[in-house]
Amino acid sequence: MTIFHRWAIAAAAILAITNPVSSQDVSKEQCDELYSADAVVSSGCNVTACELNGYCTVHDSTYLEGKCCEHAGVNVNLLAFEPAGEWAPRLAEFKKCTGANVLLTYVEGGEDNMAKALLEDVGSNDDPNSGQGIYDAYIVQGPWIPAAYLGLKGLNDLIKANEQVIQFGDINSASRAAITYGGSVRALPLDSDNIAAGYRQDLMNKYQSWYQETYNEPLRPPNTIEEMVTISERINGQDHDGDGEPDWGFCLTPQTNYFQAFLAPIFTVDQEDENGSTGQNIFFDTDTFAPLIHNPGYKKAVEYYWRYILASNCQTQTAEGVKCDRKTAFPTGKCFGVISMPGTMTNMLKEGGKYAPSPENRQDQYLKEGEWFGRRIVFPGSTEVLDWKKKDYPLMKCTEKSCPTARTIGGEVINFSPFFSEGGEAYAINGKQSKQTAVNAAWDLMVWFSQLSVNLVPLAGTYRKSQTKPEAMEALAKIWNNTVMAEDLNAVITEYFKEPSEGGNPTQDFFVVGFSDYNDALHTSLHKEFLLASTDTELGLFNMTDPSNSIKVGTPEFEERYEKFIAKLQQRYDEVNSRMTGGALQQLYNWREALDMEPKKTMDEICIDLLMAEVHDAFDRLDCIKRVNLSELCQSMKEEVEAYQPGACAEDNSTIIAAVFGGVIGAFLLGGLAYLTYRRYKSYLRIRMAHEQLMEATINESIRALHQLDYPLHLVRGDEFVVEGKLVRHEVLRNTHKLTVLDSLADVDSFIAAGKHIVFFSHQWTSFTVPDPSNSQYEAMRVSLRELAKSNGWDESLKDVFVWVDYSCIPQANPSTQNLAIRSLAAYASSATYFIIVAPDTKHADLDDKCDLTTYQLRMWCRAEQVCHSMRNGTEGMYLALGDGGDLVPVETDFFQESLHVFDGQLTCCRLEHKGMSACDRQSLVVPLLGLYGELYRAAVEGVKGGTAESLSSVKAFLDEIQKHQDSVFPPTFQRVIWRKNKKVTEEVMLFGDLIERMKHRIDHGQGFSYEEDTGTASTKTEVSTPFIRHGASDFLRHGSSVRHGSIAKNNITVETAVGKLEDHIEE
Repeated sequence: MTIFHRWAIAAAAILAITNPVSSQDVSKEQCDELYSADAVVSSGCNVTACELNGYCTVHDSTYLEGKCCEHAGVNVNLLAFEPAGEWAPRLAEFKKCTGANVLLTYVEGGEDNMAKALLEDVGSNDDPNSGQGIYDAYIVQGPWIPAAYLGLKGLNDLIKANEQVIQFGDINSASRAAITYGGSVRALPLDSDNIAAGYRQDLMNKYQSWYQETYNEPLRPPNTIEEMVTISERINGQDHDGDGEPDWGFCLTPQTNYFQAFLAPIFTVDQEDENGSTGQNIFFDTDTFAPLIHNPGYKKAVEYYWRYILASNCQTQTAEGVKCDRKTAFPTGKCFGVISMPGTMTNMLKEGGKYAPSPENRQDQYLKEGEWFGRRIVFPGSTEVLDWKKKDYPLMKCTEKSCPTARTIGGEVINFSPFFSEGGEAYAINGKQSKQTAVNAAWDLMVWFSQLSVNLVPLAGTYRKSQTKPEAMEALAKIWNNTVMAEDLNAVITEYFKEPSEGGNPTQDFFVVGFSDYNDALHTSLHKEFLLASTDTELGLFNMTDPSNSIKVGTPEFEERYEKFIAKLQQRYDEVNSRMTGGALQQLYNWREALDMEPKKTMDEICIDLLMAEVHDAFDRLDCIKRVNLSELCQSMKEEVEAYQPGACAEDNSTIIAAVFGGVIGAFLLGGLAYLTYRRYKSYLRIRMAHEQLMEATINESIRALHQLDYPLHLVRGDEFVVEGKLVRHEVLRNTHKLTVLDSLADVDSFIAAGKHIVFFSHQWTSFTVPDPSNSQYEAMRVSLRELAKSNGWDESLKDVFVWVDYSCIPQANPSTQNLAIRSLAAYASSATYFIIVAPDTKHADLDDKCDLTTYQLRMWCRAEQVCHSMRNGTEGMYLALGDGGDLVPVETDFFQESLHVFDGQLTCCRLEHKGMSACDRQSLVVPLLGLYGELYRAAVEGVKGGTAESLSSVKAFLDEIQKHQDSVFPPTFQRVIWRKNKKVTEEVMLFGDLIERMKHRIDHGQGFSYEEDTGTASTKTEVSTPFIRHGASDFLRHGSSVRHGSIAKNNITVETAVGKLEDHIEE
């Protein structure tokens, strides 16, 4: 039996719109025009009628304007899980406008079966041939996407093309994160699900005097979970409705997401630091994948939750053998308050709502003028939080320092963290099997929905930051006919929708494969076996006969059963992990990806880090022994390997045994010695071969880096750059789609050939955390950009000018992608048509030192940027912008001489002695500078093809300066100070070694410098050499259009000696 059931609504919707023109639609005068020979009809869709009647601009929307009958005759199969009254009228309107037939199907079993239905239709990520492909679009929730996201269409380009309508950055950050996988947006959010609290204002007023007299404190909306639980316990047993029966405190439906809302303010404290995501979450440790259940914060949340349940509707409904359900309890008028998801909460609080108490079940006589019985508030926070910096994560008191996003209320520092359960509804498109015509129609439907008011869209709720604006709230107040409810919702979502940069602190759900399995494990252990199970069972706390005599928090019985509950939950989580493809290690990798954890780690790297930190139990639990070869790790981390498995790195003692045995039987002594000598000789050969391989790999990588971008070139259009008012962080520009992205050097060539200009701004950061706190550098950039355009006769709108500046164009939050961008720095700088050094006199915000051109020249990265540009392009397009209204000044022709000494520059990583770092920034520059030198040297050897005598002279000037100071320009080694296991170590590390001489030898002997796309290696061919006609102002060097820009699978090498460790190349 199929799990799908097509409801009659689909047929009804189609029948209702079969004839898009009726006598009521048009005037008599228009009829002749509509049905004349000149009327335009496409596949049964009347374009003329559509345009005359404004079918594409209903509800004051504009997106579909001009799309009359654009999808005429196209069928779109849409799979949904929940009926809504808005479906039929919206699909009918869409049909009238576009001509598309949207065929709506509901999954039998509703929301509980939708994840399975999605996976069956789209197919799994592991099998590209899987999936039935019946449907073109789906209503989805975040947790369902990970298992099938590769089959869902990536929407990034579509969103960018329709950004003015969609305004993706306006959607709250938690909803955006919920539908982003594999670096791509996989669905368009039209809703947001989060947990909030509600209370009865009528009852708050009723009990105010009694509460003050009894407890000597005012009765007020709770700010902390502890306050909410305490109020609920104190109110529980009061007679709210005067029927002589005791009523309840706060009500709920016992579900995992409501319990997790109790965890969030205790666990989620500081989600981002200078390195990006901290990995703080409420589910699993991001280093070991141990469930975060073995800590006092988890126990505290369970205790609060249990006390809450005992004062709720569960004390009656569970004892009576019926489901404990907020939806049946709240309408009775016996609940003082409730916790719920947003849509259900609205239906509990508004007049006539599906789950709202009728006036007869309320105490409206206690309401003052202008008050409303049902109030919505932010889910309460916590004054105690986990200390993530200490072992076992003990609880600590919240302070402004330890809880950076907390609020101080009544003298208490309270950490808030709203839990965004499941992420809300979103619309996704089948990217594997659907026809393009269906994809186009489905996309237009989704974008149109995103432009409509949420009350018109099926299953939609408040999900945008702009929906917190006064005009939006006023419109909602009119729809609800209730200003108080609209204002309450606004207060809640304004807090919930804050970006992290604005102090937002949302907790996201567990968006990984197996979401429902982990939820089932928690629900079974927490609710079915522990909290709501009878005291007659092994773990149960609930007294079915007399709930008031249930096992209480703090008793020995509670402590004993809590420990058993935790052990059982751990066992269930382990069982779920074992059922997942790849086991717990794969799940850990998936979870880190979902959290956008930094640094990015492969599964091998996760295991090696555990071994390095000597976390052996996690190493075993993740089955890491199957991922890594201990003997291969002995050369780089012998001590750690031996600590895990003593003897794993012991030398082969066959020689010793032979020698001893030979002492007894002298005839074998000579053979033993010969064998030892042979072994040593073989070892020497392996090491020598490994060294050769490493050096050749480094040279090949340096050549490859000239012809490829490891990370796309990101640019900011000039007109947008000058109106931003400051340097804007890369991630902000990315999320607001203000970056122009060029994926390859071929794209860069085409871009410049089309008349675009790339201006590279090089500057020194004047703060440890932000690049330009005084804004003086930005102002110098803005002025210089306009001056450059004017002097060159460019369009002064700056729409053809594109800016590269590090803070805006290199990822800041993700060290892994940041490193890829740094590897492409040579290509970025040399691709620029103009290079401007920005160095106005400015004070350093943290050091109070003066920053100017002199200090700029001291920085290694500043020198590196100059060298990468000038070694390929000369100095003709290089300028100084020193601020104070001064003109843009061309650099002197010998300006490069000081800059060439890149490695004499200062580095922050060296100042910090590489604490927490595996390498020095110097090492990351070996590959790009080696490649540029090789290109420069080849130009001198072969002659600058297509160039001039002047350009060849410039090449010679560079090489002469390098020759004079080669060991300074390209140091063979350097002294690195680094900390390992809390010990300061100074070591000599190879930098360039003999790589410069090897590069010269390769070119001198005609071994070429081109790059083979198919193999990803340097070519030995010499007949095709790169022309050096630059795309800028002079004829110097370039990566011209005839250079073949290909793709290559990146070498899996650990950076140590430029591109790898020696032991990586030793063959056993």
